[in-house]
Amino acid sequence: MSRAVAVAHPNIALAKYWGKRARPGNFPAVPSLSVTLDGMSTRTEVVFDAALGADELVLGGRAAPRDDGARVAELLDRVRAASGERRFARVTSANDFPTGSGLASSASGFAALALAAVAAAGLEWPESRVSDLARRGSASAARSVFGGFVELLAGAESGSEEDVLAARPVAASDALDLRVLACVVTEQPKDESSRAGMRLTAERSPYYATWLESSPRTFESMKHALGARDFARVGELAEQSALAMHACALAAGVIYLRGVSLELWQRVRELRAAGLRAYATADAGPHVKVLVQGADAARAKRELEAQPGVLRVIDSGVGAGARLIEGPP
Repeated sequence: MSRAVAVAHPNIALAKYWGKRARPGNFPAVPSLSVTLDGMSTRTEVVFDAALGADELVLGGRAAPRDDGARVAELLDRVRAASGERRFARVTSANDFPTGSGLASSASGFAALALAAVAAAGLEWPESRVSDLARRGSASAARSVFGGFVELLAGAESGSEEDVLAARPVAASDALDLRVLACVVTEQPKDESSRAGMRLTAERSPYYATWLESSPRTFESMKHALGARDFARVGELAEQSALAMHACALAAGVIYLRGVSLELWQRVRELRAAGLRAYATADAGPHVKVLVQGADAARAKRELEAQPGVLRVIDSGVGAGARLIEGPP
């Protein structure tokens, strides 16, 4: 057997990615800028074993759904093709936060899987190549390979499935005084996967063309604000990007936010009006993430925990990239 274990952290896109290019290879339609979080993590073990007759995926102690297994097998096939490894693999993965509910578990999951699979197969790839591999399973996973603040550009509109597109760091973890408070409002998976939601949005939303046009401008403005260490501007743009993404999806009948999500958003606005610099964002799920500065984190967390419907608040700083914790001898 050949075995490796990796740990990766989820990330949240401050400038959102939503939508894919109409070409094979899982290329994003718009650029995104994210921050990797240290308060949540995925641990993934990959074992290539001659005794296996097929790839196996165990997620959170249970056999994973067929769709998830197929995406994992596709990634493993790429590793086998590159390394000459012929054995099937057993993949065991666990998150210390809710899975499949809008907290970027696919980002940390595929980042950890890519790194562990490459190591178990005996490949010595640079982070950029691991990032490209992770992107093929989940586009946002390309960003979780790296720590700090990370960008992933849009894919070209046409080209080969084998074209390379990796994320890359744009700022270190101390570039911005930032804490992210993830308000967990359910422990259950969401009804509509991000992949399905993106597809339906592209097909049905009358606002999708505007989203494609406006997102690159938001992304560039976000990079400039980050470079200037302008926390308030980053927060304003993060809210703008998230609201635009959800408005675009809502117009297609794709609903991720719940009543408690909107109430949390309003509470963040009230806190800001009262002098606390806090900004809300949300991915493809009902959980609201609140951006605050370090000195305000404790107060903001108390206020958010008191909000009806909030089960718990996960306090995260800016995290590191994926790392190997056990590898082949």
